[in-house]
Amino acid sequence: MKKRIMLLSVVLMVLLVFAGTVFSAEKIRIGVSIPSADHGWTGGIVWWAQKAINDWNEKDPDVEFFLVTADGPAKQVGDVEDLMVKGIDALVILAHDSAPLTPIVEQVYNEGIFVVSVDRGLTKPVENVYVAGDNPGMGRVSGEWMAKALNGKGKIVVLEGIPCVINSERVDAFNEVIAKYPGIEILDSQPANWSTQKGLEIMENYLQKYDEIDAVWAQDDDVLKGVLQAYKESGRNDIKFFLGGAGSKEMIKKVMDNDPLVKADVTYPPSMIATGISMAVMAMRGEQLNGFYQHQIPSKIILAAELIVPENAEEYYFPESIF
Repeated sequence: MKKRIMLLSVVLMVLLVFAGTVFSAEKIRIGVSIPSADHGWTGGIVWWAQKAINDWNEKDPDVEFFLVTADGPAKQVGDVEDLMVKGIDALVILAHDSAPLTPIVEQVYNEGIFVVSVDRGLTKPVENVYVAGDNPGMGRVSGEWMAKALNGKGKIVVLEGIPCVINSERVDAFNEVIAKYPGIEILDSQPANWSTQKGLEIMENYLQKYDEIDAVWAQDDDVLKGVLQAYKESGRNDIKFFLGGAGSKEMIKKVMDNDPLVKADVTYPPSMIATGISMAVMAMRGEQLNGFYQHQIPSKIILAAELIVPENAEEYYFPESIF
């Protein structure tokens, strides 16, 4: 009898070990590599990445995530190399800088690891899925709302982002819209590098240089914080409104509260990283998008630039978010 019990125990142990091995083999390992939270929007990226990971851990415990943040391209390259050593099945990456990250991501892609590139993209098509906001759309929606709010007449100043393709797409689309309204004059347009401090400095110069300004397009909510500070400290009251972008909770709250100076905002959502993570999980699971009839998920997903006004602001407000 004792021998039978011992034999059954051994068999049970073998089965448990085998089951554990099968379970481990089915576990999906996803690496997520993103920039550190060096300003508001990237802070939002980190927050949404962690939220998406937490959400998926609750829904699917057989997915294992490795989230790493980097304060520069060199650190991010090293992070991706480490993720490859861990044996990831998929990589979700928001490149700190496109050019230096492309070679290592190409290596990942060539090894058969599923790649989802978010926002800044890469210099070569070495991803399976690309997820980004609509940069031309952001400029177009901003220009259309501003032109309507000004009734087609007024003097405006512009604070751009960092000189790059993304910035050019936004500014070019904005300028194309404004060019349709001869009554609107762009007095000045300078890069503010998506920085609150730079926004403060440039706006201080604009206020000293121009006696009359009707509206300001700051393009980015981090920049707008500095712009509003400069305007408040100047003591002037001639500017009718300010328009930022990206949908920070601070500016959305102002829109919700009918702030007289911040009446609207335009999305460029940091939640796009969460979308990228979901695309990676669904691709690994062989799932399809609801209502999408092709066998694979789309290879390019451009998220619409959405206008936020008092009537819909609450839908975009996430008070627990960093950004």
